[in-house]
Amino acid sequence: MQKPTVKKKLGSYPYVGVIASISLALFVTGLFGTLVIYSQELERLVRESIRVQIYLKNGLTETQRLQVEKNIEALPYISNKEAITFVSKSEAATKFIAETGEDFTKFLGENPLHDAYLVTVDPAYHTAEKMKEIQTELEKMSGVFQVFYVESLIESINRNITKVGLVLMGIVVVLIITIVLLINNTIRLALFSQRFLIRSMQLVGAKRWFIQRPFIWRAMVYGVVAGLLASLAIAALLNYANNHVEDLALLLNDDHLLILSGILLLLGVIVATGSTFFSIQRYLKMSLDELY
Repeated sequence: MQKPTVKKKLGSYPYVGVIASISLALFVTGLFGTLVIYSQELERLVRESIRVQIYLKNGLTETQRLQVEKNIEALPYISNKEAITFVSKSEAATKFIAETGEDFTKFLGENPLHDAYLVTVDPAYHTAEKMKEIQTELEKMSGVFQVFYVESLIESINRNITKVGLVLMGIVVVLIITIVLLINNTIRLALFSQRFLIRSMQLVGAKRWFIQRPFIWRAMVYGVVAGLLASLAIAALLNYANNHVEDLALLLNDDHLLILSGILLLLGVIVATGSTFFSIQRYLKMSLDELY
């Protein structure tokens, strides 16, 4: 018995292949976007770990110490009260003895350490010039003995972040160009099978917008579907990674990831719609001989 042959409908649109191709392109873009978000969160955590140490003069009363704290809180580069931590000289001595195993108070006869405030400075002020100005301003404050911060660490962070930022920007430009070309070529190949349908509609007197409208509408739907699929795939991958990589969740920023999903949806719609529009324009201008 002869098997029935499956005939492919003339002018059929390979929607599965188009959606798969756009989804894959957006997925790669989303992965890199996630890497950028993680790098920004890592930078934030690193900068928050940099703390200026403000040592107080010995012999201050509790009222004087609290006045110093109020003066620090009022500074423009201190974002909130949580950015200030007080460490008494007794607490500092206990921590030092626990870490080194040496009780220096026994042979010195006293605790030579100072009460101190550990302060997190707003990252906007993390430049060599501004940090020097902050150090000078704090040391002039009444009740302050000395101000210390790791200057080389801040310079190193700024230098490395600048390099990483330039590299990421370069990759973003190359990636976007590649993704646009990939989606554009996918759409053009898909519409190649529709060229005679477009010509038939043109021959019966259909206006250009009437011909373009269903194709553009379909491209918008495919862009949205591809963006959703890419976003769901990235969410599933991140959920898996967070469950298997310790402390990775610390770098997770839900708001930024939602924005990334929106960008993927928008990018999918814009590129798919734009590629469809220009491809149809090209076929509408072709002669019958060129279509073959």
